Amino acid sequence: MLLTTNAIVLSKIKYRDNDLIIKCYTQKEGIVSYLLKGVLKSKKGSKTAYYQLLTQLQIVTDTKPSRSLQYIKEVKVNHLYSSLHTNVLKGAIVMFLAEVLSSSLQEEEQNDTLYHYLEATLQWLDTQEKFANFHLLFLLNLTKHIGFYPDMSKIRAPYFNLEDGKFQENMQSKYSISGENLTLLKQLLGTTFDALETAKINAKQRQSFLSLILMYFELHLGNFRKPKSLQIFNDVFS
Repeated sequence: MLLTTNAIVLSKIKYRDNDLIIKCYTQKEGIVSYLLKGVLKSKKGSKTAYYQLLTQLQIVTDTKPSRSLQYIKEVKVNHLYSSLHTNVLKGAIVMFLAEVLSSSLQEEEQNDTLYHYLEATLQWLDTQEKFANFHLLFLLNLTKHIGFYPDMSKIRAPYFNLEDGKFQENMQSKYSISGENLTLLKQLLGTTFDALETAKINAKQRQSFLSLILMYFELHLGNFRKPKSLQIFNDVFS
């Protein structure tokens, strides 16, 4: 069955000598993996450029539910980034977020709200000159779309329980946080991407809060793995 859908590239691995296997988050089918036969020996070298991490594509696929790997019949770039793959710092964000998304997005069904969130925020990042804190708000807001956004009904409470996803009056677990990370959590829960540059966050606070968010993902997503690119990412933004 031929299907046309928008797609965002989450990962790619070389297969045999000239093939690639890519995993995409698609607008119509959720997570799908594709086998790209011969793409690495193509005389048109630009073909592989379509499959850079987090590239936004429109693809026509030959889809058969019985196959674990699908095939792409036609492909074109749906949104051409101006800096996401050429700016070194943004490139580090792309590599890191692609790894997080590849590990955390599992559903094989349509979710327009999530797809549009990814699409819009990546396009926003592409246009910005100040973006050191982008990944923090991106990951925090991502939890809204995958089912464990913090319950804000008691946001004035002095603790946040990562395990329960709730603000609480007492420290009820070893995963209860307070202090700087709690203050930053409350600040980010009340901000937008456009207002993000007003948040005063130093490198040490940024790394500490990122570790907290990744722990939050681990507690709520059974198959989530801490990104291998985390150390490189922290070094770039230290």
